[in-house]
Amino acid sequence: MQFVRLIAPLALSLMPLAAQAEVELSFYGGWQSAPHSNVTISGDSVVPDQEFTAGWDGNSAQMPPYYGLRATWWRTQTLGFGVELNHAKVYADQETLDATGFEHFEFSDGLNLLTVNVTRRWPDALGGLTPYVGGGLGVAVPHVELTVPGSKTFEYQMTGPAVAFYAGASYPVSDRWSVFGEYKGSYSMNSASLETGGSLETNVITNAVNFGVSFDF
Repeated sequence: MQFVRLIAPLALSLMPLAAQAEVELSFYGGWQSAPHSNVTISGDSVVPDQEFTAGWDGNSAQMPPYYGLRATWWRTQTLGFGVELNHAKVYADQETLDATGFEHFEFSDGLNLLTVNVTRRWPDALGGLTPYVGGGLGVAVPHVELTVPGSKTFEYQMTGPAVAFYAGASYPVSDRWSVFGEYKGSYSMNSASLETGGSLETNVITNAVNFGVSFDF
């Protein structure tokens, strides 16, 4: 329910767009990974202060799967504005768990990056293909999961700013439907609160290859 309340403003923001022409709704899945990142934990009554490098697994197909939802309002044939929810994920690898003694450490119900995007496209520039590039600014709302003996953090939190960027191409399969493939990257700065009073900070980069479908109306 907490996550529903957090994304409700995003859903409401789509309503005015739906009343306009040239709205494109896109859904995608794919394969997402993340390079190592530094993690700092401090000020907790149970988890010791420490700084370490976490190795991350994406586990894109593992439930809940990696996916994204994007709405774009095309103000012209080439320039669009929109909003997006990217349900990216990272799981601490076994080496990280062994080194830290954590029982559980991940953002597996999503880094949940909410962004406002700008997209530029070139209709039919490559035969039937329409290349596009875009980027967005927003916030990260991850499900923070960290478990050690005596402390368990397991909740959605708004943890900091996020940046997203993507480039790909779409291909129409009917007047309203199209398919697309793209590269998508993100960078999020995450400062989370732990259940037993401390803080956890890490900046996460993700890389993904997405495939999806879009509906225009």
